Amino acid sequence: MGDTFRQYDRETLFLLPPSVDDWLPDDHLARFVVEIMEQLDLRRIKVVYAGRGSKAYHPEMLLSLPIHK
Repeated sequence: MGDTFRQYDRETLFLLPPSVDDWLPDDHLARFVVEIMEQLDLRRIKVVYAGRGSKAYHPEMLLSLPIHK
């Protein structure tokens, strides 16, 4: 009987992930950090990455974490 029906979860709050743009005001610090990160030249970091194992997090995202904190 378990294979007959698709599983569902009534605890799930969203069917699709919400957009951060809808939740953050225009002058939020996170928007500023993202804007600065987009301007950085991260080519040297990307070239050195060997690509072994699981997919890595993007350097732009990782560098923005300590700056935003």
